[in-house]
Amino acid sequence: MTTLSGLPDATLPPGFGYRHDQLMVEDVSLGQLASEHGTPLFVYSRAAMLGALAAYQRGLAGRQHLICYAMKANSSLAILQTLVRAGCGLDIVSGGELERALAAGVDPAKVIFSGVGKTRAEMRQALTVGIGCFNVESRAELDVLDEVARGMGRRAPVSVRVNPNVDAQTHPYISTGLKGNKFGIAHEDVIATYRHAATCEGLRVVGIDCHIGSQITQTGPYLDAMDRILDLVEGIEAAGVPIGHIDFGGGLGIDYQGDAPPEADALWKHLLQRLDARGFGDRKIYIEPGRSLVGNAGVCLTEVLYLKPGEHKNFLIVDAAMNDLPRPAMYQAFHRIVPLSPRTGLATTTWDVVGPVCESGDWIGRDRALAVQAGDLLAVMSAGAYCMSMASNYNTRGRAAEVLVDGETATLIRARETAADQFRSERPLPAA
Repeated sequence: MTTLSGLPDATLPPGFGYRHDQLMVEDVSLGQLASEHGTPLFVYSRAAMLGALAAYQRGLAGRQHLICYAMKANSSLAILQTLVRAGCGLDIVSGGELERALAAGVDPAKVIFSGVGKTRAEMRQALTVGIGCFNVESRAELDVLDEVARGMGRRAPVSVRVNPNVDAQTHPYISTGLKGNKFGIAHEDVIATYRHAATCEGLRVVGIDCHIGSQITQTGPYLDAMDRILDLVEGIEAAGVPIGHIDFGGGLGIDYQGDAPPEADALWKHLLQRLDARGFGDRKIYIEPGRSLVGNAGVCLTEVLYLKPGEHKNFLIVDAAMNDLPRPAMYQAFHRIVPLSPRTGLATTTWDVVGPVCESGDWIGRDRALAVQAGDLLAVMSAGAYCMSMASNYNTRGRAAEVLVDGETATLIRARETAADQFRSERPLPAA
């Protein structure tokens, strides 16, 4: 970890650090990338992504397992290719994500289809290419999938996503394992659901699934969920329905603001001890990490446009906005904001860092102590997950360019979107 002295709370993620007063990603200057490609600009460290994946691979070494990257975190093709080539399968939640997964070269048998609202068309699409598993989230979905599969002369591989009513102790918008959430089948209904699935000619039961939320920073919720799932496996198999794999989902958090989630290999050491103690150490394990693979591997570079001091608030207006970085507006999320080239001899002021979009909710950071001038460049850290994948064209703003860095090599993996790109598919009215 590299620390910038003199600035509070400025520990940087692996892959990023200051060299000769310039913020670097691996061996490339972020300032040089901003000069070449403009801002806002997303930049990712390949080494940081693969390092995060390696922790999971170490934790599961020697076990039957499949790591499926939850591509909703960041679905840019080059990032998918990076993780697929390193051995990952992919967890998808739409037909569009399936198309992206295939374009990235994934083996369809290593694709898991999650999500509460799969359409018949998406089911047919996934059955046609031969995906590995559907994570089914309701009895109604189970019956529709059975109907679709029988109509195609297929048997759909399924696991039931369990809602274990375990509190992940995270933001309510990204909590998925409580009774009040829309996800999964209630714990008390699971055994009956498996009995029903086993009678459906178009279905083939292959596993069980659980996912309790995102940005989880404690081990306890995972252990609680594991115990509840293993209790269910015992009950399901006692009812005569064998379970091939156990899918423990994802959700491991990252360090945004001094958060201290367990390392992936340490987490899995605890979970595997519990699994062994319960007598399930020989089962194949599926997991679906997303944020923890890519979140700390990415930054968003932005230029300071204007300094606007005020009586009650000082506003630092930058060229990145809520359409580029939606997490602060959506979740009140924190991202560290640091200068690409720290200034000396300039007074530090407390600023609200805001974007140019016409919304009061368009903010990137509150109450940040920064010594900056107009024209300076800033890095919004830990922006690799749920930023570019949730970006929009609000205010007809083009989505940012993206660059992937590998050592000394920087590759443009997405060109900056133009206004013409945005309205290419629109059809204007005929001339009056």
